[in-house]
Amino acid sequence: MPKKGIIERLNAGEVVIGDGGFVFALEKRGYVKAGPWTPEATVTHPEAVRQLHREFLRAGANVMQTFTFYASDDKLENRGQTLKFSGAQVNEAACDLAREVANEGDALVAGGVCQTPSYLSCKSENEVKAIFKKQLDVFMKKNVDFLIAEYFEHVEEAEWAVQVMKTSGKPVAASMCIGPEGDMHKVSPGECAVRLVEAGAQIIGVNCHFDPLTSVEAVKMMKAAVEEAGLKAHYMVQPLAYHTPDCNCQGFIDLPEFPFALEPRILTRWDMHKYAREAYTAGIRFIGGCCGFEPYHIRAVAEELASERGFLPPGSEKHGAWGAGLEMHTKPWVRARARRDYWESIHPASGRPKCPSLSTPVGWGVTKGNTELLQHREATTTQEMQQVLERQKKAKSSV
Repeated sequence: MPKKGIIERLNAGEVVIGDGGFVFALEKRGYVKAGPWTPEATVTHPEAVRQLHREFLRAGANVMQTFTFYASDDKLENRGQTLKFSGAQVNEAACDLAREVANEGDALVAGGVCQTPSYLSCKSENEVKAIFKKQLDVFMKKNVDFLIAEYFEHVEEAEWAVQVMKTSGKPVAASMCIGPEGDMHKVSPGECAVRLVEAGAQIIGVNCHFDPLTSVEAVKMMKAAVEEAGLKAHYMVQPLAYHTPDCNCQGFIDLPEFPFALEPRILTRWDMHKYAREAYTAGIRFIGGCCGFEPYHIRAVAEELASERGFLPPGSEKHGAWGAGLEMHTKPWVRARARRDYWESIHPASGRPKCPSLSTPVGWGVTKGNTELLQHREATTTQEMQQVLERQKKAKSSV
């Protein structure tokens, strides 16, 4: 039997569960370099990418998103990065791996594009669209099931991506890495949503940069604006697995802990139960994760929504509901924790006596149109680094 498509599933009211944040997960495992965050591991270490897909599938995800985040040629060649293979090779390998694992279950393959250094460097609309078209050509060759334009800080660039993706005739989803304050030029979530639907996106929402409940709030704003405009869309959310109550418009990128000291902010599996329920109650039916999400987080989402989906994921074979497996523990005080009310009411300690509960985001306010964001192929020079350090010093003193 052919698999039902993404729009068919959403039209039927089904819950679609996405996977998690591949670049962060694979960086921690030693297959992605922080900084570039590029996905050449699809070629150099396909077994690592394949295994992570498989773990998310086992956890309950039924969308395998191609590991093509930052896989545009301009990003692969940015700031001195030299690769032995082309963007087309990286993208093709990603499609093959996602399809292989998707075929092991009832999962769909989504080809993904994201924001580009070319846009930040103020290249023309035609130049930026040509970059998206090169990735789209691979997705069409590999016949992915649908397309996702994700991780866009500026609605204008997201519109361009959607317009290119729509030429394929395949379903298009669009998610921006924004919170309730809107994009980096202060375009509100509601206006972003309306513009994306008018550009041709059938599924809209947010991903990355903010925690689950903040992201759900932003999607609620999108949904309200779309309905007020008399338009129709399905909604998606794929947030961070980190608490971000202290973030500003830029999200977790501005936190001083980004990217190597975020672990104290990680959400528990029980936080994910709350997230899944909040998203579902808000009318969102495409629910997944981004940076920080590991398979056990997605499993928690799938377990929370098991009654709506009609089944538990295979990974739940090794996880009793609400800690029920602890009934088999050797220590009686641990056995006493095998109950829902214990885990729903727990307030985890950080174990870090000298750490504040919140941070002050750096907030440089630099975005598209600023000369400091002009990108180039050459490696960052000593002079450029000195300028950045001077800017950092001034920012700290002003705070």
